[in-house]
Amino acid sequence: MTPKRPDSSAPARARSKQVASGRTRPSGAARRIAEAKKDGKAAKAAGKAPLDPDAPKPTSADRTPKGPKLSKSGKVAKSGKAVAKPPRKGIETSKQGSGKKPANAAGRARAKAKPMERAPLSEAKVRVDKTLGSTLTRRAANTAALEKPKEAPKAPRAPAARGRQEKRNAAADALRKDLGLPNAEADAAELALAAELEAEGREIRYTGLPVVVIAGRPNVGKSTLYNRMLRKRRTITDPTPGVTRDPVESVCHLRDSGKPIRLIDTGGFKLEREGLDALVVEKSLEALETADLILFLVDAAEITPEDEEFASLLRRWSPKILLVVNKADSPERDPLVWGHARWGFDPVLYVSAEHGRNMDDLEEAMLGRLDFSAVKALEPGRPEIRVAIMGKPNTGKSTLLNRLLGEDKSIVSDIAGTTRDVVEGLFQWKGRPIVVLDTAGIRRKAKVTEAVEYYSVNRAIRTVDDCDIVILMIDAREGLTDQDKKITAFAAEKGRGVIFALNKWDEMPEIKNSFEAARDKLRYFFGQMSYAPVLPLSAKEGTGVDKLLNMVVSVHGQLTRVVETSRLNREVAAWIEATPPPVGTRTHFKLRYATQASSNPLRFVFFVTRPEAVKESYISFLRRKIREELDLDKVPVFVELRSSRSERRPRG
Repeated sequence: MTPKRPDSSAPARARSKQVASGRTRPSGAARRIAEAKKDGKAAKAAGKAPLDPDAPKPTSADRTPKGPKLSKSGKVAKSGKAVAKPPRKGIETSKQGSGKKPANAAGRARAKAKPMERAPLSEAKVRVDKTLGSTLTRRAANTAALEKPKEAPKAPRAPAARGRQEKRNAAADALRKDLGLPNAEADAAELALAAELEAEGREIRYTGLPVVVIAGRPNVGKSTLYNRMLRKRRTITDPTPGVTRDPVESVCHLRDSGKPIRLIDTGGFKLEREGLDALVVEKSLEALETADLILFLVDAAEITPEDEEFASLLRRWSPKILLVVNKADSPERDPLVWGHARWGFDPVLYVSAEHGRNMDDLEEAMLGRLDFSAVKALEPGRPEIRVAIMGKPNTGKSTLLNRLLGEDKSIVSDIAGTTRDVVEGLFQWKGRPIVVLDTAGIRRKAKVTEAVEYYSVNRAIRTVDDCDIVILMIDAREGLTDQDKKITAFAAEKGRGVIFALNKWDEMPEIKNSFEAARDKLRYFFGQMSYAPVLPLSAKEGTGVDKLLNMVVSVHGQLTRVVETSRLNREVAAWIEATPPPVGTRTHFKLRYATQASSNPLRFVFFVTRPEAVKESYISFLRRKIREELDLDKVPVFVELRSSRSERRPRG
């Protein structure tokens, strides 16, 4: 016997019978649909016109009285009155037209006094009715929004008062005029040049810059003013007198005008000199000879015999002297300034380099004294090679800097720790611009006890981030030390090229193959840096400097080399064919693809199926093959592994 198919409409028919008999209360949607049908039939029987959606909603007084309301069970109450339906818990409303009475007496009084009328359909807000939908409402609202007249455009704002930005723009236009370029053309050229140099990590070079020298006795705030004008911590500042030794210079752009100057910070002038004080004063006086403007810096709180002596010394340069009284931190200290007016320098400016007080007045006075007619921006040529000279104290770093620049830029002394600030210089070698950075000697951390030396070492270490190549100066008589290894390892981790320079080679005994023996010994005890070049050097005599500079250019060429992806993958395929990856359940992986992620530092990315299965020995194999086959044998190479997509499973 064939079983009967179950009737899917049986539950619906059963519920309809329950609703009809009054045993079950109809749902809200069903009640609203039934009421709508009932009202439609009544209107049709009475011959009334269909309802106008824009017509006002009838009030409760205009409605036709209906029969008695049913109780919850669907029956008429015994008293003949309709039994009020109990409101749902938690819901109270006073909205008219919803079929519910106001929730309180005040709402009922307002509804009785002034019935609320339904708004026209064209002004209805967009809403969503989950039961009956709101297509008509949305269409009417959209039509009303389209027909709404557009607002008139707002009037332009009145021009604001001339502020700092307007002053900067005007000063920039004046600078462009001095450079001989129209404003529009200068803007386009400047933007393109700035974007290109910023992408390459370079800065604009100028010629004919006016030279401004900050001079004064020790501990009057020269380095603080220097850092304030540069808007960065370039030199070491410390309450200890005589911190600055070598003249430090940088290109500074004045705040409001944006005009570039060459700003030089010098060591303090002393009457009683000992140790390196005589060399410091000599370097400071040499800088004053080349200055176009001298900022004579003094302390507002006191006048010392050194100030008096230095003021007398500066009288021969009185036309280019600008007296600046520092440490005028508040208006209460301003009266102290006029004690310095007896020297006859005009004008007298008071500033606070520590807090930046009255710096605008100082730069405005500087603009009135300087001539920018000879300033020219150089066309960007080949990228600069930035070289940092690093090593332990007293290994000849400053001597090499002076040899490369052809001038006595840094103070050279047998006293260890002479250099404190980073001294920068620029020179040309076979058409290539090279920026050389002389750093302070780096001793072991346990031996660094003074705060000034601590700051010097920190600045020397941070120089690694600002260079391309590190020349590690090693005393050939001592050989490689643990401190040299630490400096080299730090530079290699940053991806910088490293060149070992065995300095003071002229003092070594003349023995056949002595250099080869020293080179092999260095590479044996420092096998991780076996790729780094090793050269003999005598910075004092100048022997070996040409080979060193040629090696700098060669290493920089490898650091900036870009390997084509197609060539790289052909080489990788050959390496895998010659030395396939290990086979095993836990060690098996496949090399899918390789590409060069960056240059300077050199970084290569290999996409493999299981990066966790690749051992360090195979990574070292890939790194060695890259150096040998791609002519990158003098620079550090980074290899990164990334997971490739798994093979797609066949359909079916």
